[in-house]
Amino acid sequence: MTVKTEKETEEKKESVEEKKKPIWSSEERESCKKEYGCELIIENGSYQDVCTKKAPTDSFIVKYMYENKICFDLTRGTRSGVFDMYYDKFKDAIKSIDYGHGNVKPNVWGYIPSTKKKKRK
Repeated sequence: MTVKTEKETEEKKESVEEKKKPIWSSEERESCKKEYGCELIIENGSYQDVCTKKAPTDSFIVKYMYENKICFDLTRGTRSGVFDMYYDKFKDAIKSIDYGHGNVKPNVWGYIPSTKKKKRK
């Protein structure tokens, strides 16, 4: 690919990302963790985005309608908790809740390794 076509594809990606406005506010994200025990990993992404292998194995792909558009979220939690969370927000707009494609163990997800100090001799 030439430099010109790479820049054009980057600009198209940026314009698509700018058009996507957040559906969940930061207050709703925090209340989801407390009330339902669920965590939003990817919000309003494309199907390719939510089918990532770099997600925990206990994540779900939620398909729903919002403003006459099909939206996909990658959400972590129990299936009943995920359903309750989306039903309370969108009511009958939920289309499906499927298992995610992640390969990361849930207890390792989000783990930040500590820096090891060198032992003194």
